[in-house]
Amino acid sequence: MKNVQTESVGSNFVITLINPAKRNALSLQVLHELIEAFGEAQKSDALGIVLAAQGPVFSAGHNFADMASATKEDAELLFQTCAKLMQVIQSVPQPVCASVHALATAAGCQLVATCDLAVAAESASFALPGGKGGLFCHTPLVAVARSISQKRAAEMAFTGDAISAQTAHEWGLINQVVPDDQLDDAVTDMLRRATRGSRWSRALGKRTFYEQITMSQVDAYEFASAIMADAAVGVDAQEGIDAFLNKRDARFTQES
Repeated sequence: MKNVQTESVGSNFVITLINPAKRNALSLQVLHELIEAFGEAQKSDALGIVLAAQGPVFSAGHNFADMASATKEDAELLFQTCAKLMQVIQSVPQPVCASVHALATAAGCQLVATCDLAVAAESASFALPGGKGGLFCHTPLVAVARSISQKRAAEMAFTGDAISAQTAHEWGLINQVVPDDQLDDAVTDMLRRATRGSRWSRALGKRTFYEQITMSQVDAYEFASAIMADAAVGVDAQEGIDAFLNKRDARFTQES
């Protein structure tokens, strides 16, 4: 992979965008490399996944140079591949935390909104700039509108104005904002807290969360109740219950 670097750091699998010269733009090649990287992470023993980037921009989204004079088929392939990446991120069993050090714009902002968790440095910012140009951020808005309120998402999309990391935190786009020099430690701590307990239970929880979140409340309760009933009688759930009742450390063994 030329644009994406992968490495194991402690209990986490770190995926880093490494093409700062092109502002870590999400070209078709980069999208394929990210899909490959998340596939590699899924098969690893890592408990959590970090998505980071190098350079002055976290990701500028799609590169207009890739879309200049593109055919409809070319454009459809680009956006469908991007959508596939977003679905892959939410389908891997590990919690995925975006580590955002700088501007995340358009599909770059979509990338952050898609991750399960996101921590940003104070100098980071976020934007859906298409509203003030000629190509509205239709697909980035799918992810952003599922992370923040409808009115806030509309404001980002229609104005195209960038919001600060602090504002993104207040609006619910990210989980935490920290001083720039504390970003790595904050991401590590976030994933440490998010990966405690049964690996099997956590993977099931992530899958169930994304399945039920788009259902009606009635359907979501029916679906989640059935999942939770099955899980409650499982090996790791019973181990956790017994450990709690007997005031001992749990030893989880169930395979994911």
